[in-house]
Amino acid sequence: MAIQLIVDLYECSDMIDDKDAIKKAAHQAIKFVGAKIVEECIHKFEPIGVTYFAVISTSHFSVHTWPEYKYAAIDIFSCKDEVVDGIAQELERLFGAGRVEIRTVQRDISAGK
Repeated sequence: MAIQLIVDLYECSDMIDDKDAIKKAAHQAIKFVGAKIVEECIHKFEPIGVTYFAVISTSHFSVHTWPEYKYAAIDIFSCKDEVVDGIAQELERLFGAGRVEIRTVQRDISAGK
């Protein structure tokens, strides 16, 4: 029915504390998965950290950063059943990460019947 990608990015570049850079990277990742942005919100925390959230045509995309740990957490929820090939490598490139861990959760609304 749907899939959720839980992506942990480690050893990220300093761009993860830059609101504009996060927004640009998110736009590129959303395009990469074949979705379109419906609505978006971004917030820069003080002294550091950024949260980005987008409602996308296939569900949602979010980024939460902890620059002091060079860490970013990304969630992609999609009503499509398949994971887009290469998304881990694309996120690694976009966020300048040294290491990526990705998990998938299959969502099946028909299981509740």
